[in-house]
Amino acid sequence: MGERLARLRTIGHLVVKELRSIRADPVMLLLVLYAFSIAVYTVATGVKLEARDLTIGIVDEDRSDVSRTLLGAFGPPLVKRAKVIAPGDIDAEMDSGRLVFVLEIPPKFEADLRAGRQTGVQLDVDATAMTQAGNGAVYIQQIVAQEIANLKAGRETSTALPVDLVVRARFNPNLDSGWFSAVMQILNNVTLLTIVLTGAALIREREQGTVEHLLVMPVTPVEIMLAKMAANALVILVAAVASLLLVVEGWLGIPVAGSLALFVFGAAVYAFAVAALGILLGTLATTMGQFGLLAIPVFVVTQLLSGATTPMESMPLWLQWTMRILSPTPHFVAFSQGVLYRGAGLDVVWPEIARIVAIGAAYFTVALVRFRKVIFA
Repeated sequence: MGERLARLRTIGHLVVKELRSIRADPVMLLLVLYAFSIAVYTVATGVKLEARDLTIGIVDEDRSDVSRTLLGAFGPPLVKRAKVIAPGDIDAEMDSGRLVFVLEIPPKFEADLRAGRQTGVQLDVDATAMTQAGNGAVYIQQIVAQEIANLKAGRETSTALPVDLVVRARFNPNLDSGWFSAVMQILNNVTLLTIVLTGAALIREREQGTVEHLLVMPVTPVEIMLAKMAANALVILVAAVASLLLVVEGWLGIPVAGSLALFVFGAAVYAFAVAALGILLGTLATTMGQFGLLAIPVFVVTQLLSGATTPMESMPLWLQWTMRILSPTPHFVAFSQGVLYRGAGLDVVWPEIARIVAIGAAYFTVALVRFRKVIFA
């Protein structure tokens, strides 16, 4: 018992040393502050997945009451600007990027509709802006279909359907993408900065030569690793919780549905897992430049294939299993979405925590072997 307490005191002293090293690095502190404040706010307010402020041109070759009704149906907030253009201006307007959509109404469109003859309209889409093009095209089709249905019904209401479809959106009633992107940005920053801070702490000591001081002290590799992981994980956890409370809930007004204490517990487990990965990358690199080049592809792959950007279900089955086996990030994303969005309890999310622990233990074991070989060889 006394030996364990002595080891805990040693780890505590090493944690304090690491925290002082972080405090002495103002650039890193500014990076953490920016990542969990301004970066979260700008992503939540600037990156919109829903269609909004579209630019659409209408080629009206019919010049009828129906075509003018269609023109008037496109307004804010969906459409920022709708204007009538000539057929010969389509290519120039779309090539220059001034218009994303062009709706072409053919001659005798209203006459064909009223006579019951087959007719149609053409929607040209600039698909270089994929999200805006895909979502916007759906909305425009719905608007055109609604106006045609109103015309055929002879009144300004939709035709009655035998089934009344009622849509209720849970967890995000206004379907605001900022609710999603703000929290996901915090999760991405937890992953990135935990890896960077932990690996950089090891590389910095190797470059400055202070790691030799540790070699002559009565400390073990496990104690050194745990101290570096604990100190850097603590900084990231404090920043993440402050960002949730001050930026997400306070500044952006986005509600957090679940238990903050449960999220902190799961985030702490995850931070230790990715901190072990940061130590492992730090043992593979000898300079800060090498570490940065090594950490960037690791982070990009784990972030893009974690489910934080696109659903895991949209990936090939073999890739889903590969990411779930090799990376703790998909499990942390699933855990965080369950807790913060849906208010899930420990009885629901404990399998994800268990998987994070298992993957983190594997990372820690490999990192410890490398740490002993590289530092204490």
